[in-house]
Amino acid sequence: MTAHSDIIDRYVTAFATLEPETMDDLLATVEADIRFVDPFNDVIGRAGFRAIFDHMFATCEAPRFHILDVAISHASGTSRGYLRWRMSGRLKSWPRTKLNLEGMSEVHVGPNGLIAAHFDHWDSASQLLARLPVIGALIRPVLKLFIVKMDGK
Repeated sequence: MTAHSDIIDRYVTAFATLEPETMDDLLATVEADIRFVDPFNDVIGRAGFRAIFDHMFATCEAPRFHILDVAISHASGTSRGYLRWRMSGRLKSWPRTKLNLEGMSEVHVGPNGLIAAHFDHWDSASQLLARLPVIGALIRPVLKLFIVKMDGK
């Protein structure tokens, strides 16, 4: 196991056990200029990174990342971790939607041996937006346009 595998393991553990009180454990694994990208955000720096998760805890009840699988790659002289996860929780305010999202995070180890980037890959349209009362009524018909219809089905 390399030092880069160790930092990815530390990051995965901090991510999977993340609570407001343990946020500093996650922050201790990331570069000062970390970049975080998900379907809604693109921020650089620890303050922006922290704000993403502070917002998650402010808007969700009992959010939790359940890590389903982890792969580590050392290709091309760089180290990356790939975390397949399921996020559970519930929105605190209207429409109080239950969250059961599945996705993958790609984390890059930087030159200082800490996590330099976190890119989330998940389908926000079908897993979240289509389930919301108002916007969902608009998105569901659009999503149906992309469904392949098999002969006789």
